[in-house]
Amino acid sequence: MENFEFRPILSGLPYQKSNRDGSFCHWLSTIRLSRIIFCILVVLVIVPIITHYYLSDVGSEQSKSFHSRNKLDLPDDLGSIKASEVKIRIEEMLRIKMSVNNELRDLEAKRQKLQSEISSLGMKIEELKNEAGRKVIDLDRIKLSISQAEVAHLEILERNQPELKLPAKLEPNPLIEILPMPSHDMESNCSIYSCLDFSRCSLVSNFPVYVYPFNGEGYEERISASLSQTLNYNPHITSNAQEACLFIYVNSSPESELRKNLQNLSHWAGDGRNHIIFNIGFFPKEMPSLSSHAVNENSTFGRAMIVQSVFHTYRPHFDLLVPPLLGPPGSDVWYDLPPLTPARRRYLLSYSGHLQSSSEVQKTLEQLTASSTSDEFYFEFQCFHPKNESDSSLCGTLQTRSAVLQQSTFVLIPLPPTDLTSLAVQLRLYEALKYGSIPIMVGNHNAKFLLPYEDVIDWNRAIIKLPTSRLPELHFYIRAVTDRDILAMRRQGRVLWEKYFGSIQSIVDSVIAVFRHRIGIPPPAILDEPSPSVFNETFVPLKTEAAIQDINGDLDENLGPIEPAYPSPKFQRNLTFSLLHGYEMWNTWTHPFHLFPQTPYDPVMPSDAKFLGSGLGFRPIAGGSGGSGKEFSENLGGNLPREQFTIVILTYEREQVLIESVARLNGLPYLHKVVVVWNSPRPPSPDLKWPEIGVEVHVIRTLKNSLNNRFLPYDVIETEAVLSVDDDAHLRHDEIIFGFRVWREQRDKVVGFPGRFHAWDLEHKNWAYNSNYSCELSMILTGAAFYHKYYNYLYSLVMPQAIRDKVDEFMNCEDIAMNFLVSHITRQPPVKVTSRWTFRCPGCPVSLSEDETHFQERHKCINFFVKVYGYMPLLNTQFRVDSVLFKTRIPHDKQKCFKFI
Repeated sequence: MENFEFRPILSGLPYQKSNRDGSFCHWLSTIRLSRIIFCILVVLVIVPIITHYYLSDVGSEQSKSFHSRNKLDLPDDLGSIKASEVKIRIEEMLRIKMSVNNELRDLEAKRQKLQSEISSLGMKIEELKNEAGRKVIDLDRIKLSISQAEVAHLEILERNQPELKLPAKLEPNPLIEILPMPSHDMESNCSIYSCLDFSRCSLVSNFPVYVYPFNGEGYEERISASLSQTLNYNPHITSNAQEACLFIYVNSSPESELRKNLQNLSHWAGDGRNHIIFNIGFFPKEMPSLSSHAVNENSTFGRAMIVQSVFHTYRPHFDLLVPPLLGPPGSDVWYDLPPLTPARRRYLLSYSGHLQSSSEVQKTLEQLTASSTSDEFYFEFQCFHPKNESDSSLCGTLQTRSAVLQQSTFVLIPLPPTDLTSLAVQLRLYEALKYGSIPIMVGNHNAKFLLPYEDVIDWNRAIIKLPTSRLPELHFYIRAVTDRDILAMRRQGRVLWEKYFGSIQSIVDSVIAVFRHRIGIPPPAILDEPSPSVFNETFVPLKTEAAIQDINGDLDENLGPIEPAYPSPKFQRNLTFSLLHGYEMWNTWTHPFHLFPQTPYDPVMPSDAKFLGSGLGFRPIAGGSGGSGKEFSENLGGNLPREQFTIVILTYEREQVLIESVARLNGLPYLHKVVVVWNSPRPPSPDLKWPEIGVEVHVIRTLKNSLNNRFLPYDVIETEAVLSVDDDAHLRHDEIIFGFRVWREQRDKVVGFPGRFHAWDLEHKNWAYNSNYSCELSMILTGAAFYHKYYNYLYSLVMPQAIRDKVDEFMNCEDIAMNFLVSHITRQPPVKVTSRWTFRCPGCPVSLSEDETHFQERHKCINFFVKVYGYMPLLNTQFRVDSVLFKTRIPHDKQKCFKFI
């Protein structure tokens, strides 16, 4: 007990732990590293083996258990049961299997049915969403249409242009007042305002003109018959002398009998007021002679106006100088004219005629011949058989003179020193214009030498006037004229010759038009083409509702309001058109003989006028504040009042294709009417169902199958804008509306989609039609193009008949002919819109354009049309038109003008 040492438990514990830690560390330090590694390897090998054995044993037991469960719960001793029991158990298991299979099939059918219902409901949901979107768009369109109707209603209430009614017609006094002949001074100073009785010439009288019967004595029989015929063709001629504004007396008597014959006229009224003495005549051969009919300066014919080719005394803007009657009675006169190109011909200058040896003109021409220049001249001063020995008389025959003129760039025409007119000068001018040699008229122009129709024709665009003192500078002057100016003057001369010189009909029509222009009466309205329906009066075609087709994926795009039909106003500028455009009527458009309902040349008002008292019909974007796509789609905007367009579809026995094309027009904004030109002699099928598209569809019965029917000025076309389409052309609504908006700013041009061009055939040295993809184009096919109805009148009534005949001959080329006509009038190329180049119509019957001879005929057409016009009027363009914001990045809260254009 004494040796026992007591230690507290708490203090002894850490002591024991430290001893153990120290002994373990001592033991580890005594063991070799190799033994430790060996032990670890043994453990790593033995543990996986034991684990694998255990898992394998467990898996085998589970497998045995699984296989035992798959047995038919049969007893271990199969021999102890009967076969019938086994059979019963097997049949029961088969029934269970069949029942399970049936249940599985029923479940699969239910699953498929549920999936089908889910898919159907999904499609219905999408359809309802689309329908809801359409209804929203329709609602927006209806709201927009209502707002547009409200604006139109306010315009009607507030309009400051009252409807005009025709004034009371001026009725001439049936009792003709006999007045004495005026004095010589009064007669020599006669003017339209002092010597004309305006009471006989009402503004709304259509300018009636009465022609006294004449027997044709003193004229060649051909001329007499032609005058009588052409005078009766003029729309102003009337057989009722009581209503006539003017009276025409064709003088066929010697001058000694003329005074007596005039006094015997039934409406001469003593002083000859409102009378025209048509005093033109010539020998039956090629040389005119007015010696027997020319009025000398001592003759007095009262207040009558004189029309003739030579004057000694002339009353400006009262009498009228006209060219001699050398052409045919009428019809086309192009066939005898040379082409305008090349600009520079073999001879730079020519002159053929008798000249006095001491004349300054002859000396200058002889110096030109002797000069050291590479230019060629043709001068002939001595005539073998001159008609007379007077100065500047003609030499040779018409054939020899025409041969020289067709090789001459310029031709010299000396003017007589004192006379106002000269027969030789008239003939030289006539032949020079006809054969394309630019006249250089040299003389004393201060004496006011007269030229035909001088108060309406701008001769500075067709001839060169030089004073005699500039003869030494003649060569320098004509060499300084560029090829462009040469061709421009030659073209203008040809146009003037064709319109006012080329035939007796053109001269007669020009004379009456000049006097009507002087008096200030509008031309007669040009006539529309009747539009008989292809359906009988008792037949009512079947109708069907046309669904709005999403042919362009833009049903969610608002392209404009759906408005009631609004025809374009017509004949609103009857009295002012000649005042503002008289120069262009006579010199540029060269058709002063008729008044058109509308033209593409109406003046554009200043932008502020539409907001300050002249806003009738205008639909500015957002009221004038502008905007992007949404505001743009709600109004037409632009520089002109609102308007609509008419679609003209030419078709021939392709009923289903036509019906589908018409149906695609359902819901198209700004559409006024659809006109179907039914070119087939057989009427449409009675059971054919025509789609209801919200506008009138008028089907026209034609007299014959002709492609020219496409461009007839039908009276059912009541808008200025015409969209000509083929029956198989597929155009999206946004493309149509964009083309319409572009045309509104390019009204005098063809605006459309598929472009073509004329190509020069290097091998054959002529023109060829080309439809390949190109960076230049010169034509827009009228199978999908906008143009002005004005060109329908020109195509059908003014364009040379030979072109329409060629279209009928080939059953082709009417679109080329229209492009030629518009380019000839405007001297501008067409306008292409959007990227569309061709049209595809899957399933459509074969069209004319797919015939293998189609392109060969178009080559021939182009070269024939060039012969008719005398030059190639088509011009190239290298751009197309897209909308303003196309491919422009805009803020997310803004819309583009068009989604895809």
